[in-house]
Amino acid sequence: MSFKNHPSFVSPTLSALAVLMPLAMFTACQNKSEESKTAADKATAPATAASSRKYLSEPLVKDIYTADPSAHVFNGKIYIYPSHDIETGMPENDNGDHFAMRDYHILSMDSIGGKVTDHGVALDVKDIPWAGRQLWAPDAAFKNGTYYLYFPVKDKQDVFRIGVATSASPTGPFKAQPQPIPGSLSIDPAVFTDTDGKTYMYMGGIWGGQLQRWRTGKYDASKPKEQEPGPKEVALGPKMARLTSDMLRFDEPVKEVQILGQDGKPFLSGDNKHRFFEGGWLHKYNNKYYFSYSTGDTHLLAYATGDSPYGPFTYQGVIMNPVEGWTTHHSIVEVNGKWYIFYHDTELSGKTWLRNVKVTELKRKPDGSIELINP
Repeated sequence: MSFKNHPSFVSPTLSALAVLMPLAMFTACQNKSEESKTAADKATAPATAASSRKYLSEPLVKDIYTADPSAHVFNGKIYIYPSHDIETGMPENDNGDHFAMRDYHILSMDSIGGKVTDHGVALDVKDIPWAGRQLWAPDAAFKNGTYYLYFPVKDKQDVFRIGVATSASPTGPFKAQPQPIPGSLSIDPAVFTDTDGKTYMYMGGIWGGQLQRWRTGKYDASKPKEQEPGPKEVALGPKMARLTSDMLRFDEPVKEVQILGQDGKPFLSGDNKHRFFEGGWLHKYNNKYYFSYSTGDTHLLAYATGDSPYGPFTYQGVIMNPVEGWTTHHSIVEVNGKWYIFYHDTELSGKTWLRNVKVTELKRKPDGSIELINP
């Protein structure tokens, strides 16, 4: 998920843009009350929203708002697990409380550019025994004949945890486990299964995603969101752990992922253009591991590479420039020998909290580096 502009970011370019565009608010996806759900779900784009800009790709669906798309190929078909944005009527705030989504819709298509099917509600917050509020960006996996849906949601103490739900179908409905994954924290689960069959989860997001509250290894309810590491301290990194063979628990202690600069040193917290903020994703290409992520307050989609799913990962560059809406949360998947990036912007609504998912081809240079995309 993505977040509002960080107060420590003072780029004159983005400051100027701020006059023209809404401030970037948390990319966490949301919903509103069930009573007004149907009307608010309709993505009726304002006449001015798409008239003054050109876009690289078309929204995949237009009758609901979707964001944070995690795409996978199961049995030769493309399935997309996005957040489900709905207008809540709540005022925006730095914690992203207005991103109060309550369910997930799963999308599918037979091929890139083909017809997209919305399979309806696959999981509702009311059916998660331990959940309080805010179903943010999910991910999915398949193993042992079962489909697994991983999701972040605040528990009844308002602390983000990662839950897991299972189904015999990639489109659900999914049944949630009675408790969150022990040791899980924060938001943005991304699940990667390596060629040796081992599966790993990456997670974490700063600010509303609460990652900074876990700096000591325990949740600090008293720490205000502004108390991240200082600008000259080492930046917070995402967390990760290998999953058990049944895909329901961690098989080892949670570790922090290191993202290093070309000089081999970790990025500092004040380095807004390079350090991790949220929305991690791992994919493998030519035996290299590519960890991509959002810089959050500068809204760049960056990537780093390593020789192990544990890292460390060395920064390589930017995959995608900021989208309209100033939020970046994505997935990268291979389909029939070509690579694609699924992402979102706000073409339909013009509002940062009502987004629409898109897809475009991801191209690489002969050395494996990724070409820059201008969305």
